[in-house]
Amino acid sequence: MSYSEPPPPPPQYGAPQPPYGGAPQKTNGKAIWSLVLGIVGLVCCGFIAGIPAIILGNMAKKEIDAGQGTGRGMAQAGFILGVIAVVLGILGLILWAAGVVDVSGSASTS
Repeated sequence: MSYSEPPPPPPQYGAPQPPYGGAPQKTNGKAIWSLVLGIVGLVCCGFIAGIPAIILGNMAKKEIDAGQGTGRGMAQAGFILGVIAVVLGILGLILWAAGVVDVSGSASTS
């Protein structure tokens, strides 16, 4: 009869555990900024924040596809919100130029 060695004791409480997989990837900063600027552009700033949101969203999607972080959904959402903000800004400019909307934002009654 052969005896085998006893199994090693379990690690003590609080002992460092061996890493499983690698370190998690960080969220791409450009994706975060794209989402923030897209929201700001939609709420109040139109072109001023919408155009950078579109640019940063595109850049972030390319970087995420190349393996530089995560957050593709945020980048896509920022891109879409930026497009909507720019379209609404253009529509507002056209309505203002046509005299339908005055500077205070109220509709004309004539």
